[in-house]
Amino acid sequence: MTELDVLLRDVRACTVCAAALPLGPRPVVRMAATARLLIIGQAPGTRVHASGVPWDDPSGERLRAWTSLDATTFYDPAKIAIMPMGFCYPGVAASGGDAPPRRQCAPLWHAALRAHLADVRLTLLVGLYAQKAYWPGRLTLTETVRRFAEGPAAFFPLPHPSWRSTGWMRRNPWFEAEIVPVLRDRVSAALRVEPGIAEN
Repeated sequence: MTELDVLLRDVRACTVCAAALPLGPRPVVRMAATARLLIIGQAPGTRVHASGVPWDDPSGERLRAWTSLDATTFYDPAKIAIMPMGFCYPGVAASGGDAPPRRQCAPLWHAALRAHLADVRLTLLVGLYAQKAYWPGRLTLTETVRRFAEGPAAFFPLPHPSWRSTGWMRRNPWFEAEIVPVLRDRVSAALRVEPGIAEN
């Protein structure tokens, strides 16, 4: 086993938040050291908790449509690493949606996991929680996404692709017209294998 394999085993065995998780711990994370694209989302929903497969829900379908990635590529850990802000389903918030990601996960695991992802060329920050952790400044989600080109080139901020984003996209048609084509180009470039370099 590699050091990353051992670390992933430890992450998947984590029970730090067990007492606060309504469905119990089931950390969901997927990656390999060769990954070129990193996706940092929010936290698993009930469907992902049940399957153990990240983005295995309508949100994932929309994210794959935005990025123009087929499921085979999306779920190839040698190419794409998937690491949420909270690794387990956090329960339901008072508003009726999912509760925020557990705050313990990112400080406990993110730096150690990212240290093994030396080949990552682009990181997608999907949703406000990922942007608060990794994007400089205190802009709203809408302004962060709109002004993505002003931030670090290694990151690309996105709204969360849940059903709640439907209204947001209707109010902000520039996202699909202007941002999504750039996103697809950036994702494609991150995953592209240069001539003369063997693909892992």
